[in-house]
Amino acid sequence: MTTRYACLFAQEFPHQALLRLRPELQRKPVVVLDGEQPFEHVCSLNNPARTIGVEPGMTKLEMEMFPAAVILQRSRAEEEVAHAALLECAGTFSPRVEDQSSDRCFTCVIDMTGTETLFGSPDTLGENLLKKTQALGIQASIAISSNFHAARCLARAGIGVRVVPRGMECAALAPLPLTVLDLSPEHVETFSMWGITTLGALGNLAETELIARLGQAGKELRLLARGESPHLFSAIEPSFALQERMELDSPVELLDSLLFILGVMLDQLIVRAQSRILALASITLNLDLEGGTSHSRTVQPALPNAERKLWLKLIHLDLQAHPPQAAIHSLTLSAQPGSTSKVQLGLFSPQVPEPMRLDVTLARIRNIVGEGCVGQAVLKDTNRHDAFRIEPFVVSSSTASHRQAGPQRLAMRQLRPPEIVIMTVHNRHPDSFVFREKQYTVERAYGPWSSSGDWWNPTLWSLEQWDLVARGHDATWLCCCLTRDLTHERWQVEALYD
Repeated sequence: MTTRYACLFAQEFPHQALLRLRPELQRKPVVVLDGEQPFEHVCSLNNPARTIGVEPGMTKLEMEMFPAAVILQRSRAEEEVAHAALLECAGTFSPRVEDQSSDRCFTCVIDMTGTETLFGSPDTLGENLLKKTQALGIQASIAISSNFHAARCLARAGIGVRVVPRGMECAALAPLPLTVLDLSPEHVETFSMWGITTLGALGNLAETELIARLGQAGKELRLLARGESPHLFSAIEPSFALQERMELDSPVELLDSLLFILGVMLDQLIVRAQSRILALASITLNLDLEGGTSHSRTVQPALPNAERKLWLKLIHLDLQAHPPQAAIHSLTLSAQPGSTSKVQLGLFSPQVPEPMRLDVTLARIRNIVGEGCVGQAVLKDTNRHDAFRIEPFVVSSSTASHRQAGPQRLAMRQLRPPEIVIMTVHNRHPDSFVFREKQYTVERAYGPWSSSGDWWNPTLWSLEQWDLVARGHDATWLCCCLTRDLTHERWQVEALYD
């Protein structure tokens, strides 16, 4: 089995990690400053900034000579999120991934041995890996070789995808400059004095003469230049966490501006979830506010989905109902993955609303009537009559079993609120009452069933329940359920039996 390594290399990573969530700055000259004031310097920049003359290492004062350049502060937090997203992307191709990143560049090497049957030829694999990387907003180069270090060197010097056949590593590395190697300043000075500028020239030096002058480090550098250096692969275990973070250049107070930023972050979360054939089950938004406070909200629809417009609308409605109390400095978007569910209805099943539209409708109703007034009614664990609470709608993953037809029973129509009636009592039993301007005489009475509770709260209750069969003066019959509130001494009709 042929050993193959694919190296994913992204240079100028500090500015790429910032621009992936700021697409409006992609074509503008952008520089990233790092360091403590007043010693800030340019640590990363894009090609438009190089075109206008900006160079790495320039101070903030020197940057005043370039008014067209957009200056951003380095964000380690955003770099960590982008770094984790790239490792997660590499992990979708192989579980064996080694991280070789430095302070300014992202580098990882993927062991692709034996994956041809899954991902096709090396060229196809490289193109697919490049497309997934670009979908995350990162521009990278990819090199595939049978030697670990050869793949690293080729990726650092190349653009796009490059595949080197087995045995051709030395010829492919020969024209590359020495800068693709991690040389110490002493070695750089030595090779400059010798006139060695390419890997080919270094690889052609005599091994014994090189060892005599540079020691064992000279032998290792020669093997690296020829693509013959061995490597002990040290794989990591990248974790899967759907999270995006953005630190704002200036505080944001307007909700519309915040939603524009959230739209870009949602795109990244959806792309990462769909790469694993998953959807978003819930999203948690954490906002860091002025004054050191924070604001956190969680949005969870009935079903997992990957619809950007739906998530943006749900977050918008939630923030309208629960707005932050100060300007926003930074925001973090975290999502829980979930499996996409598909429901197949019968040919003659009635039309039902789409779950996506239903979630938005419920969110709008919730803004009008209140947070705890929309959902499904759930009975409380109490004997109190008609006690329930409201919980969010939950769609069960298991299929409901067909109910067998049981014996016919009376239907009870609950009256909300209960209607107070005037009752006449004889021998402590209901005798007659007036209900809806009609006089009824009790023919049969069943009860009472007494219940009481919450004596330790101001909302204590004590009830007697009666089931009555009554006859009106016009020979009509009424079957109803009445309760006697012992704390307030009143009778009220709770339900009617049909």
